[in-house]
Amino acid sequence: MNKTLIRLSFIALVIYGCQKSTEEEQRNESITGSISADDASSTPAALAAFKMPASDDYAAIPQDPKNPITAEKVELGKLLFHDSRMSSASLAHRGRSTYSCATCHHAEAGFQSGMAQAIGEGGLGFGVAGEGRYADPSYIIDAIDIAPIRTPSVLNVAYSEVLMWSGQFGGTGINIGTEANWTPGTPRYNNFLGYQGTETTGLSASSRHRLSVDEEYLSSIPEYKNLFDLAFPDLPESERISNLTASLAMGAYQRTLLPNQSPFQLWLRGDKRAMNKDMTDGKTLFFGKAKCASCHSTPGLGAATFYSLGMNDLANGVGGAANVDPKAVEHRGRGGFTGLQKDMYQFKTPQLYNLKDVSYFGHGSSFTSLLDVVHYINNAVPQNGNVPATRIANQFKPLYLTEDEINKLVTFIRDGLYDPNLSRYVPSSVPSGSCIPNNDEQSRTDRGCN
Repeated sequence: MNKTLIRLSFIALVIYGCQKSTEEEQRNESITGSISADDASSTPAALAAFKMPASDDYAAIPQDPKNPITAEKVELGKLLFHDSRMSSASLAHRGRSTYSCATCHHAEAGFQSGMAQAIGEGGLGFGVAGEGRYADPSYIIDAIDIAPIRTPSVLNVAYSEVLMWSGQFGGTGINIGTEANWTPGTPRYNNFLGYQGTETTGLSASSRHRLSVDEEYLSSIPEYKNLFDLAFPDLPESERISNLTASLAMGAYQRTLLPNQSPFQLWLRGDKRAMNKDMTDGKTLFFGKAKCASCHSTPGLGAATFYSLGMNDLANGVGGAANVDPKAVEHRGRGGFTGLQKDMYQFKTPQLYNLKDVSYFGHGSSFTSLLDVVHYINNAVPQNGNVPATRIANQFKPLYLTEDEINKLVTFIRDGLYDPNLSRYVPSSVPSGSCIPNNDEQSRTDRGCN
C-alpha cells in the first residue's frame, strides 16, 4: 500500500478501522492523489474537489439516476421527514403519530439523534438537542424502537452510494455482488429495487422504524396531495402517494442536506477570513501530515469505505443504552452484512461536519468528546477485546502528533467544519400540525408546541 496512506488520519478513522480495498484506493486517488503534504491546504484551488454546491443547485448534487432531484420532491420530502403522521405503523396505538424520521436525525444534533442510543417509537421528550429523550415507562423494553449501534448522521448522504454502518442499504456500487444477503422479508430486500442507499434506507424505514404512509390521510390534506402530484406527475394518480414515492421524496430532500455554510466551505469559495489561524493550521494537518483525507475523501469528508479501529461496541448502560445484545450482528460491521471474514469489524467512514453538536462518538458511543477520539487514534491502542488483533487495521499505529497539533486538528474539525445554520433545512411547520420532530406530550412541552 502506498506509504502516504500508512500514516493514518486521525478523524479518517474516528469511527472505523483501516483496511482499504484496492478499488476504494483508486476511487479516492481521483480526489486526493494530487494533494501533497506541502500544497494540500495552501489555497482553495488545491482543495477544490472538496467544495460543496449550493443546496438548490440540484444538477450539481450527486443523485440517484432513478430519482432525479426536483424542487417539488425536496419540498415534499422535507415535510414528510419531519411529520409525525408518518409514524402510522407504530407497534402500540400510544405511539401512533408521535415520532418522525427527524426524531433520530434532527438539525439540533447535526442530523444525528443527540444520544448514545436513539429512541424512535417508545420514546418521550426531546430536551434541547435531543438529549432529553427517554424510554416511555408504559412500553416493555422489547417494544421500544432502539438499535444496538449509534445512529449516524444524514448530513452529506449525497456523497455515499450505500448507507448504514455496515453499508447494507443500496442496490448499486459496492453492494453489487452482495445480492445473496438481500434476504426476503428483511429491509435489505429493498436493495433489489436498484436504488442507491439514501432512497433504499427511506423505504426500509417502514419496517425498521415503523414508519409508513397513511395514503387516505395524506390524500385528504390538500398541501400534501398537491405536492405528491407535482413531485410525481409521470405516475398514475393512484400510485403517486405510497411508501415508495414518499421515500424517493425524502431521499431527494436528504441529498440537499449540505453543510455548505461552514467556515471551511466559505474558505473554499474564497473567503480568506472565514477561518482563524488555529482552524487553518488544523486544516493543514488534516490534508497534510495527518493524512485524514486519504480516508475521508469526499466533499462530505466521509466515504463508502470500511475500517476497523477496535473501538468498543455499544453496551448496556453507556449513555443510558438498553436492551443491547452483545452478540448483535451490528457489532460485526460490514462483515455482519456480507458474512465475509475480511469485512469483520469494519465500519463505514463517517462524514465529519457539525460534530460540535454531537455528544457521543464511535459506532458504539464509546467516546464523549472529539478530543478523546483523537487521542485514541494518536495512541493507537484498541479498546475492544472482542476484535481479534488480526482484524485491526495495519495502519492503526501511533502517530506521535503533539498536543498542539492535536488541538489544532480538533479545532478545524469541530469549528471549521461547523455549519451554524442547519435550521434552514427544517420546515417551520408541517401540514398535519404535528410538533417537530416529535409529537408526544413531553416533546410538545420541550419544543414549546403546547
